[in-house]
Amino acid sequence: MEQILVIGANGQIGSELVLALSAQHGAEHVIASDIGGNLHGAAQYEQLDVLDAARMAQLIERHHITQVYQLAALLSVTGEQAPLRAWSLNMDGLLNILEIARKRDQAGTPLRVFWPSSIAAFGPSTPAVATPQTTIMDPTTIYGISKLAGERLCEYYFHKFGVDVRSIRYPGIISYKSPPGGGTTDYAIAIFHAALQGDCYQCYLGPDTTLPMIYMSDAIRATTLLMDAPAAQIRVRSSYNVAGVSFNPQQLAQAIQRVLPQFEIRYAPDERQAIAASWPQSLDDIQACADWGWQAQVGLEQMVDDMLKNIAPLQTKPLKLERLL
Repeated sequence: MEQILVIGANGQIGSELVLALSAQHGAEHVIASDIGGNLHGAAQYEQLDVLDAARMAQLIERHHITQVYQLAALLSVTGEQAPLRAWSLNMDGLLNILEIARKRDQAGTPLRVFWPSSIAAFGPSTPAVATPQTTIMDPTTIYGISKLAGERLCEYYFHKFGVDVRSIRYPGIISYKSPPGGGTTDYAIAIFHAALQGDCYQCYLGPDTTLPMIYMSDAIRATTLLMDAPAAQIRVRSSYNVAGVSFNPQQLAQAIQRVLPQFEIRYAPDERQAIAASWPQSLDDIQACADWGWQAQVGLEQMVDDMLKNIAPLQTKPLKLERLL
């Protein structure tokens, strides 16, 4: 039976991944951890700073952990505000778990590791449309630079030491359960809250800024599908492209206006526009499809309907939805 540790469990992905893993493996086999606080819905919680390698090793030993999901990181926008802190957290946190996995492999108690990369690892010289699995990568943010370096470390630890580390290059992730968390793609969450509050949304990206996105349910499914696949099927040990749905702010606003015709959006691009412009518009994920059966399930209209339906009860201003969600 797997024993699973989720590091960074209070984040956007972690909070929902803990629940999905608990449903799959049993809550008694999943330990949520983060730097502080607790996690609603987690049967077991441990306080953990990802930079504290000794504490991490102790928890893994004490709970007989077989899988670790290392999700703690500073994202693109917050990373630019504190680049040295972002580098330390993003890189040292990964190195800590890779070193623990290396030592456990040598001791005969192997540890399977998941670490998320991002489309931020690409850059302005990367082909923007149908970005291939292997291509030019020249990131322009400290977050993207750390993700590119992390991919190389993951591949190195696999080939050099046999560490079973697996990774996905997440597109922008959209979820109704978590507020925006400092990412360049977070407009695609904030816009729903503004729409349901009856506010005009001021978007920090231009109307035609197309980016790859993925709905949280697809992101979680991709993650568990990858981790459950036999090791022999994992042919990419840097990070897999995984595609969901690509759209721009104008297309998302129009999809919302199908349900809320009164919704208005204005555009005031800021420094995040330059970050977004350096990222792909769509991803080629044929490698993930071939190796471990990945296929996105949620399209734009279904995502919009689900976001509005689930955020609406949280709003204080009653609004008339034009059609049943």
